[in-house]
Amino acid sequence: MYNHKLHQNINQLLKASRLDIAGPDNDFYIRMMAGADTAQMLYNQIYHDLPEAESLFLKLIELTVNAYIGRPQILKEKDLDKMDSGHWFLSNEITGMSLYVDRFCGDLKNLQSKLGYFEKLGVNLLHLMPLFESPAGESDGGYAVSDFRKVDARFGSLKELQKVQEQLGKKKMYLMLDIVLNHTSNRHEWAIKAKEGDERYQDYFYMFNDREVPDQYERTLPEIFPEAAPGNFTYVAECEKWVMTVFHHYQWDLNYANPAVLLAMLDNIFFYANLGVDILRVDAPAFIWKQIGTLSMNLPQAHTLLRLIKLLISIATPGMALLGEAIVESKEIIKYFGTGPFEAKECDFAYNATQMALQWDMLATGDTRIMLSSQHELMQKPDGTSWINYTRCHDDIGLGYDDQLIRNAGFDPWEHRKFLKEYYSGIFNGSTATGALFAFNPKTGDSRISGTLASLCGLEKAVKEADNTAIETAVKKILLMQAHSIFLGGVPMLFYGDEAGYTNDYSYLTDPGKSYDNRWMHRPVIDWEKNKLVDQPGAVEFMVFSGTQRLIGIRKMLLEIADHKNLTWINCNNTHVAAYLRNHGSKQFYGVFNFSGEKVSLSFQVLKGYAGNAYFYDHWTEEILPSGKYGQFVVNPYSFLLLKPEY
Repeated sequence: MYNHKLHQNINQLLKASRLDIAGPDNDFYIRMMAGADTAQMLYNQIYHDLPEAESLFLKLIELTVNAYIGRPQILKEKDLDKMDSGHWFLSNEITGMSLYVDRFCGDLKNLQSKLGYFEKLGVNLLHLMPLFESPAGESDGGYAVSDFRKVDARFGSLKELQKVQEQLGKKKMYLMLDIVLNHTSNRHEWAIKAKEGDERYQDYFYMFNDREVPDQYERTLPEIFPEAAPGNFTYVAECEKWVMTVFHHYQWDLNYANPAVLLAMLDNIFFYANLGVDILRVDAPAFIWKQIGTLSMNLPQAHTLLRLIKLLISIATPGMALLGEAIVESKEIIKYFGTGPFEAKECDFAYNATQMALQWDMLATGDTRIMLSSQHELMQKPDGTSWINYTRCHDDIGLGYDDQLIRNAGFDPWEHRKFLKEYYSGIFNGSTATGALFAFNPKTGDSRISGTLASLCGLEKAVKEADNTAIETAVKKILLMQAHSIFLGGVPMLFYGDEAGYTNDYSYLTDPGKSYDNRWMHRPVIDWEKNKLVDQPGAVEFMVFSGTQRLIGIRKMLLEIADHKNLTWINCNNTHVAAYLRNHGSKQFYGVFNFSGEKVSLSFQVLKGYAGNAYFYDHWTEEILPSGKYGQFVVNPYSFLLLKPEY
C-alpha cells in the first residue's frame, strides 16, 4: 500500500543527502521505496505503542540511507554483481573454514601470509571467530564484546582487518564475521554507564531494583551453562540492581523492547557490512526477545526483528548475506529462514545443527535411521536459502534432537543419549573416541560433547597406541564425516585444525581464563612446523589434508551440488547406509555413505530406480563400478562413493 507521508519523508531525507536517484543511486532508491512500507509494518509490530515510534522509525531509515552513502564504491559494485548472479551464496564453488585468528596464526598480520594455505586446500570463505574487543578472562571466546568497532589488540588492528579483507577480495575469497546481538560485555561503554546510574543506558538492559521480576523470568528461563553460570540474573553492586545475564554473569542481555537498542545495533551491523563482510553471522538470535512466562527463545518478536534487519540490509548493503546462529531443534531452525510472506526473507543461512549432531549419532551407532527420520523437517528449508553444513565447530555437540526421532528408530531416548555420551567420552567399552562431556546438568542428566573431529573419530587413541590399523580407520571416519556434509548441500564449513587431523589440545587447562570450559580442547593452537606434514606422503596429516582437499576439489567441479533445493534421500534397505541424490538439470550426483565398521553390499536397483539403466563413475576412486541389472556393489567400512551415472 502506498504511504504518501512516509515516502515524502524519505524523499526529503534523500534530497538532503544529495543522492542522484535518477543516476548511479537509482537502484538504491528503488530498493528503498519498494521496501519502506514493509519495514515500517515490521517496525510497528513491535514499537507501535511508543509515543516516539514514528520519529524513531525515521531515524532507522536515516541510518539505512547513511549506510548506503558510506558504502565504498567497490562494495556497491560488488553488490550489483552479486544481485545479478542471483543467490550467489548457493554456489557449489564456496567452501568455508572457521578459525580463531590468534590460535590459528597469532594475529591478522600473519593471517595475510596464510591465505595461500586456504587456496591450496580449496577454502575460499573465511569465518574469523570474534575479533572485536572483549575482556581477557571474561570473553566467552570473544562473544562478550566490550567494543563492537575496535579489534582486540591481541589480534591486531582494524586497519589490519581491512587489509585482510582487501586481500580476500583480490583473490575472490569471502569474509564472514560475527555480531553478538543478544548481549554485551559488562565492560561495554553502555554497561559502564548503566553501572554509574545512567537511566538511559540502564534501559539498554533488563535491570531491576529487586528480585520480584527476575524471579518471574526464572520460573521458565532455562539455564544455558548450569555448571559454569547457574541462574539468569546477576546482582550489580555498583548500582544495586539485578541485570539479566542468560549466558554468563559478565554478558548482559540487551533489551530490544527499547528501540534505541535496535538503532544502535543496526548501526553496528552496517559498520560490519561496510568493512566488506560477505556473510554476517548473527550470534544467538533465538534469545533476542524476552517475555515472562516463556522460555524467552524463538519468540515471534525475535523473528520480526531479524526480518526488519534483513530487509534494511537488502536495501543499503545487499551484497551481505545473513547467517542466523540458532542452535535449536530442527522445527524451530527452519523458521529462521522466514515463514509465510517472509519465507526466504529472514536469514539467508542457518546452521544445519541437527544434521551435524545426527552424523555423530550415525558414526557411534552405525545406524542411519534416526538421521533419516529427521529429514521431513530439515527438507522444509525454502528455496533461495542455504545451510551451513559442518561436522564440528567451536561449540560443543548437542544431543537435543527430538525424542520421537529416537523412538521412531526403535531406541529409548534416555538410554540412547546415555550411550552417545559414554561413547564419545570414551567410557563405553570398545569406544575409540576421546572426548569429554560439556555443561553437564546434574538435575536433568543432560550434557553435550567436546572434542576435535579427529579425537572423536578415534585418531588420538590410535596414535597414542601406535596402532596403524586403528589410525587408518580413524582417517576413514574423518573423511566419511567430511564427505557426507560437503556434498549434502549448502556451504560446507570446516573447523580449523580438522583439515590436518588435529587431536585435542589440552593446553587450555593451564589457562585460568579457559580451564573451566573444556570446549577449548577442540580449539587447538596450530603448530606450523607440525603442519608441514600435510605435504609429507604417509603422514597422518597428509592423509587427512589431501583427502579433504580432494573432496573440496570434486565438489567445485559439480554444478549439481549447488544448493537449489535439489536433495532426495534414497532408501537403501540397509540401516548402516545413508544415500542421497543431488541433481541440476540433466546432471545427477549420488552420495552413498557407510557409517558402520562392516562391509555392505547394495543392489544397483537402489540407484537405478533414479538413474535408469546406467553405469556409475565414482569420483572418489576414479573408477567405474561394475554394474548389471540385478548386480551388487560394495561399500567398505566407514567408506563412501561419490557417483555420477554414465549412460
